[in-house]
Amino acid sequence: MRAHLVQLDIVWEDREANFASVGRLLDGVDVRPGDMVVLPEMFDSGFSLNTETTADDGTTQAWLARLADDLGAVVMGGRTVGGCVNGGCGKATNHATVFAPGVDGGEPRLLCDYAKIHPFTYGREGEKFVGGRHVETFRWEAGGEALTVCPTICYDVRFPELYRIGLQKGAEVFTCIANFPAARQGHWRTLAIARAIENQAFMLAVNRRGNDPYLAYAGGTIAVDAKGEVIGELGDEEAVLTVELDVAAFRAWRDEFPAWKDGRLIGTARD
Repeated sequence: MRAHLVQLDIVWEDREANFASVGRLLDGVDVRPGDMVVLPEMFDSGFSLNTETTADDGTTQAWLARLADDLGAVVMGGRTVGGCVNGGCGKATNHATVFAPGVDGGEPRLLCDYAKIHPFTYGREGEKFVGGRHVETFRWEAGGEALTVCPTICYDVRFPELYRIGLQKGAEVFTCIANFPAARQGHWRTLAIARAIENQAFMLAVNRRGNDPYLAYAGGTIAVDAKGEVIGELGDEEAVLTVELDVAAFRAWRDEFPAWKDGRLIGTARD
């Protein structure tokens, strides 16, 4: 199974420019039916607190659906969703939205619409965003194989209990889409590898590059296997990282060294 991780220099609060950038970066990439394409957190706007401007009016969701259909691939991308959510009336939610192509000419299918559980309070995200309440998973199928994927977003990577709950819900792959600042780039890489090791799962961590009006971003998109071995990594360039996930080796490792079954303190999986 193959994933294409799109490390994008996001144009500030310019949805159409970012759609065009993704198209340019994917042009010429060998995306095959059943592959997964992963875009960064808030790829259509950058990490903006101007939610009145950046909240998706349906345009980004529709574009992600069309891209999934056009590529014949599962597509994940970040967006801002406005409205009264989870009792946080007047605040938005920060989403990882996942579409699969339609079947037999049908409409693209919404597989998952995860709302980020941990707003980044240090960066004032909590002033404009309310946290989600549910760990989500979805099934990714390709070439006769299937893996259960648990999406997470940026600051979530610092909270291992979220990932453990995802594991209890069957996660075999974690994604983390991010606008993770260059100032803490070492944390980004270390935490991504740790989440893979402790859950014996693949980790696909997709960061942005470039600058917004407030922060610099150093990329560092990384793919890690269930043993914690890096299977692909980018520097700070704008690029697409394509990686092959060895499903047989992953299952063999979990069978050989089943530490993932021995957790005791979190209890049974919950929503």
